[in-house]
Amino acid sequence: MRPKPLRLEDFAYDLPERLIAQAPPERRDASRLLCVGPAGCSHRTFSCFPELLRAGDLLVLNDTRVIKARLLAEKDSGGRAEILVERLESEEVALCQVRVSKALKPGRQLLVAGAALRVLERQGEFYRLAFPGAVLDLLEAAGEVPLPPYIERAAGSDDQERYQTVYGRHAGAVAAPTAGLHFTTEMLAALPARGVETAAVTLHVGAGTFQPVRSDDILQHRMHLERFEVSAAAAAAVAACRQRGGRVVAVGTTVVRTLESAAGEDGGVLAGRGETSLFITPGYRFAVVDALLTNFHLPRSTLLMLVCAFAGYDRVMAAYAAAVAEGYRFFSYGDAMFLERDCDV
Repeated sequence: MRPKPLRLEDFAYDLPERLIAQAPPERRDASRLLCVGPAGCSHRTFSCFPELLRAGDLLVLNDTRVIKARLLAEKDSGGRAEILVERLESEEVALCQVRVSKALKPGRQLLVAGAALRVLERQGEFYRLAFPGAVLDLLEAAGEVPLPPYIERAAGSDDQERYQTVYGRHAGAVAAPTAGLHFTTEMLAALPARGVETAAVTLHVGAGTFQPVRSDDILQHRMHLERFEVSAAAAAAVAACRQRGGRVVAVGTTVVRTLESAAGEDGGVLAGRGETSLFITPGYRFAVVDALLTNFHLPRSTLLMLVCAFAGYDRVMAAYAAAVAEGYRFFSYGDAMFLERDCDV
C-alpha cells in the first residue's frame, strides 16, 4: 500500500508560467471546468456547472468580501513601507504584514494618506497596528485590492469587481475565495428550479493562504488563524440536506475548512463563531463535505494538499497533469475543477 504522501515534494508539479492567469475571463462563467471522477477527467465550461448538481444538493458559499487591504505608507523617519492587513481585530486595530527595511518598535508611526497608524506590538511575522479611526474606512479611501503575488501587474479598476464574488456580503478577507468568482447572479438564481439549495458561511481569508510550506515534513507546518462564522440557518440547511440524502457541495477550500472546523458528531455542523487553523492533509477523515468546486492551486501549497486529501492523491495529481496538458488557466483568475469525495482515502 502506498504510504500517505506527507513530504513537500509529493505535492510538486511542473507548471508553465504561461498558464498562470493574469486576468479574469471576459465573463465569469466562461472559464473552463475540469470534472474529476473515478473514471477520469472530462472537460466542460463553467456555464455547465449546474448540470453537475442533483436535486436535493446543498451548495455552500463563502460570503466574505475582499477588503482593499494593501496600503502604501511612509515611516515617521521618512522611509517607505507597505502594509497588508491580515485580519481585523477590532474596528480600529488590525494585524498586518509590514514590509520595511528595518523592524519597527512599539510606538513608531506609519503615515497613510495623512493618517497616523501606531505600532502597538510585534506578533511573530505580523505587527498589530492601531488606526486613528475605522480600519475599513481608511482602507476604502486609500487602499488597493491585494492581488496575489503571482499576478504580475498592479491592481486595476476592473479588479475591484472581478476579484470579488457576486454574493460577497461581509467585509474582512484579504484574498478572494476564488472558486466563487465563476458564479453569476443568474446562475445562482436558477438553482432552486433544479431542486438545489444554497447556504452561506463566512471565513475571512487571510494573507496566510499564500504562506509557503517551508518544512519537507508537511506536518510541521502551522496554518495562520482565520475567523469564521456558521449561522443557525446554514447549520440547519446542512442538517436538512443530510436528512433528504443530498450532497453538501462546498464552493472552495475555505468552505471545506469552515464546515469541517464546525463539524458535529453526526455529520452536521454547529452554528457559531470561531477561529480555525485546520490543516487538512491526506489521511484526514471528512465529516461534512461530499463534493468540492475549487480552482487550481500552487505546487506544494496547503490548498493542493487539502484537495488531495479530499479526492485522493493519485486522482488529483493526475488531474493536474491533465489540466497542464490541456492548457487550463491556473490560480485565482484561472479555471475550476469539480471533485467528489473519495470515500476510500
